[in-house]
Formats: sequence, structure tokens, C-alpha cells
Amino acid sequence: MSVNSSAPLSGPVAVEVKVGEKQKNWSTTPSHIVHHFGTSGLAVAVATAVTHPLARNADVLKVRLQMQFVGQKGPLNGMGRLFLQILKKEGPKSLYLGLTPALTRSILYGGLRLGLYEPSKYACDWAFGSTNILVKIASGAFAGATATALTNPTEVLKVRLQMNSSMKQSGSIAEMRRLISEEGIRALWKGVGPAMARAAALTASQLATYDESKRILIRWTPLEEGFHLHLISSAVAGTMSTLITAPVDMVKTRLMLQRESRKVGSYKNGFHCAYQVVCTEGPRALYKGGFAVFARLGPQSTITFILCEKLRELAGLNAI
Repeated sequence: MSVNSSAPLSGPVAVEVKVGEKQKNWSTTPSHIVHHFGTSGLAVAVATAVTHPLARNADVLKVRLQMQFVGQKGPLNGMGRLFLQILKKEGPKSLYLGLTPALTRSILYGGLRLGLYEPSKYACDWAFGSTNILVKIASGAFAGATATALTNPTEVLKVRLQMNSSMKQSGSIAEMRRLISEEGIRALWKGVGPAMARAAALTASQLATYDESKRILIRWTPLEEGFHLHLISSAVAGTMSTLITAPVDMVKTRLMLQRESRKVGSYKNGFHCAYQVVCTEGPRALYKGGFAVFARLGPQSTITFILCEKLRELAGLNAI
């Protein structure tokens, strides 16, 4: 039986052809690379600015929640109670501790994390001839881990400032100098292993889920590229990434703040830290600050993806 090659395709087959065509159009010209990473960085920067009060406050609360009852079991304070305690003891400004390194990291880390995902995916497509879900997960993991390895110092500074309100007078630059002079430059990469693992898990779950959700929705629903598709896909991605990354984020915070945890001894590595937390504080402790993680990841993920898709459209780039 012959098939007319000029006949128009429809349904799932047409979707697969469109996806395949889009995957072959990725360019390595300087202008394309600038637009590609520029739109990613700008989207993350704007999302950070828009969600600043919620995201930063949730980030401070997350760190405080993760450091509760270190080495022991006990009734955890919820987000509401801890929020009021911080306001009462340290004032509203304490919720903005670490703002400068956090914003710097959001632009650099977020831009690299989103920007490296598609080149990684297309490299796999070129090498293996496939961009299935496993390739998307691997591409996201590589992008997240690489971005974190390059920007870990800003994360260390942010966490230090959030845990110690007395540092707010000196600022992030002075704290960096103090940290290097007292603990050495390697201190800026404390917890980089769990941080890379967390970023790999976050980017793999977030971007792969977003990418795959879009593909499934386009194939099996009337939705097409546009606001509603991006909104639904980003909401699914934000939820999935929170469930997967909350325990890794908890371990990362503990390793970066080992001085706060000396009562239970030093953690040797991420696996040892997780084991100690489960043994001394219970399995639920791995999800300390989980709601705060979602309060930060959910809205920021949604705004980032929606804005990034719009900026890519304006720049003449294909959708993610």
C-alpha cells in the first residue's frame, strides 16, 4: 500500500512531526546563543522580582525549619508560628537577609539552569537520535548540576546570612571576606555535592516534567502552544519538583550549616547526613520546610516558564 507523501498529517502523528522539526532547528550562532541564555536569565530575574516577598520569606523560613531540633525528635513549629517568631524577635528586615546573593544567584544559576537544558537535550538527540523522557531527565540533571557547581558560593552566602541576622550590618561582601579568611576559599563550596544533587533533581524533575507535560497535553488535548498550556504544565512541574527535591534541599542546608549542627557531630557527606537525620529526628524530618519549598518553587516556576516562553516567542526562538 502506498502513502501519499504530500497528504497533510493530523492528530498525534502531526504532533510528533512538529516536535521532530522543532528539535532539528536549534542553532549555535552567536545571536541565537545570546537570545537563548538571555531570555532564560531575564525570565528568572523577573520571576524572582515579582515573587520576591513570598519567595524570599519562604526561603528564610525553609532554612529555619530545616534547622529545627537538630539531632533530636520533637514537635516542629509550622510555617505560620515560625514566621511570627522571626518577625517578633528579629523584625521584618530579617526576612530579607541574603537578598543580594540570592538575586545574583537567581539570575546566574537560573539562567544557566534553563539555558543549558535545551543544548543538552539536542546534543543527546544528535548523538542518540532520541529525546524521550529519559533523555530529558538526563539533560535536566546535567544542566542543574553544572549551573550549581558554578554558582555555589552565592548559595553559601545566602544561607549564612539567612541563619544569622547579626550579619546584616556587614553585608554579603564582608561576609564573603570573613568566610574566606577564617575557613578558606574551599568554604565557598561547602555542600556543593548535595547542592549539585539537589539542582540535578530539581532541574530534571522540573524541566523534564514541564517539557513532557506539554508534549502529552498537546498530543491528547485540544491545547496548543500558549498561556493555558504553559500554565498547566508549569503547575505540574512545580509540584513534582517540590516532592523530589525537598529531602535533598534539607541535606544541603544541614551541610552548609554544620557549625549549627555540631551537637550531633560533623556530617561526612550527604548520605551520612540523611542517615543521621532519619535516625535521630525521624523520616519526616527530611521534609522539614517542604511547604516553604513549594511556596517558593510553585509561583516562581509558573512565572518563569510562562515568561520564558513569551520571551522566546518574541525573540523568534522555538518553545521549550
